[in-house]
Amino acid sequence: MQHSTNRILTTHAGSLPRPRSLTTLHTTRYSGATIKEAELTQAIEEATRTIIAKQIEAGVDIINNGEMGRESFFTYIQHRMSGFGGVSTRPIMADLSRYPGSLERRRQAMDTNERVDLLRAPKAIGEIRYVDTSPIEQECNQLQHLLKQTEGTFSEAFMSSPSPGIIAAAMQNEHYEDMEAYVNAIADALRTEYSAIASAGFIVQIDAPDLALERHTLFQDKPLEEFLAFVRSVVAAINKALADIPREQVRLHVCWGNYEGPHDSDVPLEDIWSEVSKVNAGAIMLSMANPRHAHEYRFFEDPDLLGDRILIPGVIDTTTNYIEHPEVVADRIERVAKVVGDPGRIIAGTDCGFETAAGSNMVIEEVVWAKLRSLSEGAAIASKRLLG
Repeated sequence: MQHSTNRILTTHAGSLPRPRSLTTLHTTRYSGATIKEAELTQAIEEATRTIIAKQIEAGVDIINNGEMGRESFFTYIQHRMSGFGGVSTRPIMADLSRYPGSLERRRQAMDTNERVDLLRAPKAIGEIRYVDTSPIEQECNQLQHLLKQTEGTFSEAFMSSPSPGIIAAAMQNEHYEDMEAYVNAIADALRTEYSAIASAGFIVQIDAPDLALERHTLFQDKPLEEFLAFVRSVVAAINKALADIPREQVRLHVCWGNYEGPHDSDVPLEDIWSEVSKVNAGAIMLSMANPRHAHEYRFFEDPDLLGDRILIPGVIDTTTNYIEHPEVVADRIERVAKVVGDPGRIIAGTDCGFETAAGSNMVIEEVVWAKLRSLSEGAAIASKRLLG
C-alpha cells in the first residue's frame, strides 16, 4: 500500500453510480425475477470500463471497479455462497426512530421499485459455504484487464469485500446456534474472497460498517458492552480470514451508516477504537467529513492510537449534494495531517460509497464526479502546504 510521499494521495470508499440500465438488471435479479445473464455480464463490463475512466478523469489515485458487478456492498454474496434465502427483517436505526420525520423523509426518498432494499436482505437458512468462485475470479480478471488499458494513469487499485459482521447483522440467522457461530461461518467463507482479491494484486478493503453502525441498529436497546462483545467476535473472525494476507495489503472501512439522518445515536469513535484497531489492517478509513464525526480527527492526537497505520479520513460527505470547495477539502486534510504528525500517512478519502446498493443514490451522478474532482483539487492544495 503506497504512502503519500510526494503528495497527498486520494481514494474513495468503493461504490460509485451505476448506469440506470445496470441498476434495472440488478434490482430485477434481486427481486427473484429471471434476467439474461449474458446481458448482465455485458452491462457490467461496459459500466466498469466507464467507471474506471471517470475515476481517472476526476484525478483519483487509488481506484476500483465501482462495484458495478454487485447489487449492493454485501447482499451480492448470496449469489456466491450457499445457505441464503427468504427475507430478513432489519431493525430501523435508532436515530431515525427518534425523529419520525427523518424516517418518513428517508422512506419517500427511497420510494422506488428500482432499488435494492438492504432492510429486507435474504437470511441464513442453511450452511454458509463459498460455493462459486467464478464470479470473484471473473471480477478480478476483468479489473486487471481493464486497468492494463490505463497503465500509468492511477497509483493503485483496491477491491472491497464485506465484513462477516455486516452480513451477520443484516442477514438474519435462522440456522446457526448463535451469532458467534454465524459470524465465524461467514468469515470462513469470505476467506476465499479476501484471498482471491489479494492474489490478484489488489488492496483488500474490508467494508465493516457493523463495527460502528450496529450500535444504533441491532444493539440499540442493549448495553454498550454487549455491542463491544459482538465487535470483538467480528474482529477475531476478520483476522482469522486475513491470516495469509499481508497487513499492508489490507485497509479497513468503518462507518456509522451511509444515510442522511440525525446520527445522534452514533457510538463515539473513542468507545470502539480499542477493539476496531485490532483488525490486522495497514490502513483504516473513517468518516470525518459529515457533521456528526468531523471532530473525531482530534482523537488521534495521541500518536500511540494510530500506531504505524495509514489513516484515510473522509473529507467528502457522501450523503449531501453540496460540492465541497477544494479549499475546504484542503483544510480537512491539513488538520488531520497535523494531528497525526506525518502527512505521508494520510490518504484523502470519502466518508462512504456513493451507491452502496443499486438504486440507493442520495447524491446525483454529476455531483458525485464534481465532488471527486474537488477531492483531487483539495489534495493538491494540501500537498503544496504540507509537502512543499
